Amino acid sequence: MAKERVLIVGGDAAGMSAAGQIRKLLPDAEITVYERSGYSSYSACGIPYFIAGLVEPETRLVVRTPEELLQKQNIVVKVRHEVLSLDPDGGTVLVRDLESGREFRDSWDRLLIATGASPAVPPVEGAKAEGIFTLSTLETGIAARRYVDEVRPRHAVVIGGGYIGLEMAEAFACVRGMKVTLLDKSPQVMNTFDADMAELIASAIRGIGTELRLGEGLVGFGTQGGRVRSVITEHGEIETEMVIMGLGVRPNSGLAGAAGLKLSVRDSILAGETMATSRPGIWSAGDCASTTHLMTGKPFWVALGTVANKMGRVAGISMGGGRAAFPGVYGTAMSKHCGLEVARTGLTEREAEENGFRSVSSVIRTKTRAGYYPGAETMHVKLVGEEGSGRLLGGQIVGGQGSAKRVDIIATALAGGMTVNDLLELDLGYAPPFSMAWDPVQIAGRELLKKTGGE
Repeated sequence: MAKERVLIVGGDAAGMSAAGQIRKLLPDAEITVYERSGYSSYSACGIPYFIAGLVEPETRLVVRTPEELLQKQNIVVKVRHEVLSLDPDGGTVLVRDLESGREFRDSWDRLLIATGASPAVPPVEGAKAEGIFTLSTLETGIAARRYVDEVRPRHAVVIGGGYIGLEMAEAFACVRGMKVTLLDKSPQVMNTFDADMAELIASAIRGIGTELRLGEGLVGFGTQGGRVRSVITEHGEIETEMVIMGLGVRPNSGLAGAAGLKLSVRDSILAGETMATSRPGIWSAGDCASTTHLMTGKPFWVALGTVANKMGRVAGISMGGGRAAFPGVYGTAMSKHCGLEVARTGLTEREAEENGFRSVSSVIRTKTRAGYYPGAETMHVKLVGEEGSGRLLGGQIVGGQGSAKRVDIIATALAGGMTVNDLLELDLGYAPPFSMAWDPVQIAGRELLKKTGGE
């Protein structure tokens, strides 16, 4: 009897999480993973810290090499192999070996599409010049690190004020000691935060000496000898020696769409709670797949390592014949910029309004630990609740060391369907080195309760 063949397209977070689960449930199956880049099973979230020089060598970001995966789990991982097309009716894929150029077909009994996401690159003049980088794979991170080490640029422009932009501006300004300009067409940084909280982040960015240019769109790049020399914007020209483009990412759903699979919000691949797609025998997980926003119940797409790993686990269990479900997300995410930590979960005030909630909010300024204890730092907490019911809808945190992980309290409260009053009744830990007698999240809850009809 022929062994069952499982093919996985994409060898990073979701794909490798799935492969591990499938191996446990189908010990005799043939599992083959095709990965377009030269690395598999690595921490993409660690790339900014590798470029900063805080993590080295790059192999520390690799969880398991293809050789280790073959030896320890009998999973065949073929890097530098690109899947060009899918034939769902015939159960085959067309693959190109990027080293030799040879093309061949492979067959599957079960298929996972875990193709991730690609950085948004505007079609502007000079975008392919040397010294301009998008951080989509470990290979691109290695190239950017090599450029920094060899060219030693004194000034970098980071385009995009989201998570990647924040972390790369930190890498250059606070670790490398470079002059940094952060450019964004939006009137605020961090569009997943409300404007009042985003202004706190912007103020901190300016405070460490980074030039912040908001409401200023990219027009193109000036080059000399094939290397970037300036960033051209709607308002002028910025001389620079290096550029990082962090303009967001888009789901890599082209393979699935061309094969007739149904797509969802933002052209992500439509996937149910078991990560099954619209075609039998095909699953999808990670940054290319859709999910559900658990506060709104609407289709949602987000590119986060935490989500990709969880999706991959569920897909693998499902593909192996087990029972598992991924119900959706609250959009919980965090980052840092130098000494500032930022985090968010659930709905912002703006998102709540857009989704038809009658919301109220509170913002408090407090300390990360007892004010008399050494190292206490300022933090701001914003909570959003539903008027009338008192249901908690979301929260945002901006502050010093020890701030960001408190967002997990809010995320847990959201998962439990808690009201603001329920949040106040949580029995949270306390000691002066870690908190005040009332945790900052609960202090914000007390202020919000006044607006929802409590205190």
